[in-house]
Amino acid sequence: MKDISLLFDFPQHQLEKFNLKKAFSTKYGDEWVSLSSQEYIDEINKISRGLLKLGVKPNDKIALISSTNRTEWNVMDMGVLQLGAQTIPIYPTISKEDYQYVLNHSEATYCFVSDVSIIEKLNQIKDDTHLKEVFTFDQITGEKNWKEVLELGKDTGNQEEVEALKKTVQPDDLATIIYTSGTTGKPKGVMLSHKNLVSNTLDSTPRVPLVHGHAKALSFLPVCHVFERIIHYLYIYCGIEIYFAQAQETISDNLKEIQPDIMTAVPRLYEKIYDAIVEKGTNLTGIKKGLFFWALNLGLRFEPYGANGWWYETQLKLARKLIFSKWKDALGGKMNTLVSGSAPLQSRLIRVFSAAGMPILEGYGLTETSPVISVNCPYNHGIRIGTVGRIIDNVEVKIAEDGEILAKGPNVMLGYYKDPEKTASVMTGDYFHTGDIGVLSDDNFLTITDRKKEMFKTSGGKYVAPALLENELKQSRFIEQIMVIGEGEKMPAALIQPNFAFIKEWIKRKEIGCGSELSDICSNERIIKRIQREVDKCNTNFGKWEQIKKFELTPEEWSIESGHLTPTLKMKRKIIKEIHKDLYNNIYGKDPS
Repeated sequence: MKDISLLFDFPQHQLEKFNLKKAFSTKYGDEWVSLSSQEYIDEINKISRGLLKLGVKPNDKIALISSTNRTEWNVMDMGVLQLGAQTIPIYPTISKEDYQYVLNHSEATYCFVSDVSIIEKLNQIKDDTHLKEVFTFDQITGEKNWKEVLELGKDTGNQEEVEALKKTVQPDDLATIIYTSGTTGKPKGVMLSHKNLVSNTLDSTPRVPLVHGHAKALSFLPVCHVFERIIHYLYIYCGIEIYFAQAQETISDNLKEIQPDIMTAVPRLYEKIYDAIVEKGTNLTGIKKGLFFWALNLGLRFEPYGANGWWYETQLKLARKLIFSKWKDALGGKMNTLVSGSAPLQSRLIRVFSAAGMPILEGYGLTETSPVISVNCPYNHGIRIGTVGRIIDNVEVKIAEDGEILAKGPNVMLGYYKDPEKTASVMTGDYFHTGDIGVLSDDNFLTITDRKKEMFKTSGGKYVAPALLENELKQSRFIEQIMVIGEGEKMPAALIQPNFAFIKEWIKRKEIGCGSELSDICSNERIIKRIQREVDKCNTNFGKWEQIKKFELTPEEWSIESGHLTPTLKMKRKIIKEIHKDLYNNIYGKDPS
């Protein structure tokens, strides 16, 4: 079997080693439509041949924008790469102005989009870009469909040209430019080579706790982000069937239909799953309620590898049979591995889901590192709660004098597209500056303590690490989002978006007189006092200079659409502060003028 050095070697590897009947499955209407390993390669070659007939050449840039993950995206990705061209994945949720910026900055010549919501936004700006043509995956009246390119590629007459181009592609060649969503300013184009992505896939493979060729995965995190994309390459390499969720709202139904063994998600989704389960437990009565919270409290004390002793493990077996088995059923019944990345994960979630027999394996990385630097794994005592796991093979990490994590390896990006100065600013020799603060243990486990850029000093000269406070408080069911503020001010404070759905239910249960508008909730004295209790409880875990002295509740939900969050659900701190300038001024007694 040929050594894998290029991304388009993965499909051939899957065909030769596993030959899956259902390599990819997407649901159209009520029907799941699958593509086998052989059909996947056939479709890839059709796209390559069709693109050649459209005049696509090596180093051309082809943009991909999809509202949901789907088979077509993966076919396009490999079809473009085989020609020595590059894919430009774009977040579907960004503004049309950002579409225009990314398309122009990358000089994309063709764009493939999923549905009418994308094409409507794109059509408003496409005349001001370099785009020659736009194709859609869905059938949309008046728009060119991607099947026209497949049809062009049915003629195999130019397959020899495709094969010749494939042979010219080298491991160090650029494969893709991923524009990071960014919490400030214009997106940066991260250049990743075939070697970056292939090495990261192969070096992460030993951490995949599944039988290769005999597992199913549910995919729903945006594949335009490198986290889910590298997961796809891992699935292809390991012979894991990939099923694509139709939408965030259908994940629960899709889990029951597919019964997957693994899925990846960001911490916020695991928090929502946990909160929904606890909510159901709260509504139980009598012995059922008692058993539920006995199991939950047992789960919150979980330690891996039987560290709690035989009596705890005996109780855990009973809890799994009586209570946690129902949690597993809610996620399809066969789920045995959950993966988390993109943001810090609360330890309580790792403990409870592990107790339920579905361990969450938390990892760490950045777009610039392709992305995996470290990840927890059940093999070789590789799970350590509170860390982001051991450093993967062939990646080196060292901690700078100021505590910043520096990473070196074949996974580190080629640089930022058209921005050598910015590239130079994040590199010291071969080491990439992650911007994260952390600690590396003697046995290579990495712990993240904060974002270097997010740490601030109060006017008294004391440093505050906001992420630590925020992660603690987000465990409260009353708090959906929280941003700790106070740079240059006399004290730390916070802007809090309440968990409106939970609070509305709590209001009914407690029979509290309160209007249903979000502004009513945020001004209700009893609710404010209840959230104050959560803040007070959190403060006991921190030094006096770090404690949140005041807070304001924001009477709106923070979202991607409203500008509060990036497409990967990270807070846009400067923008949130600007949106809620009046609340900020209230906290610090500033004149709004």
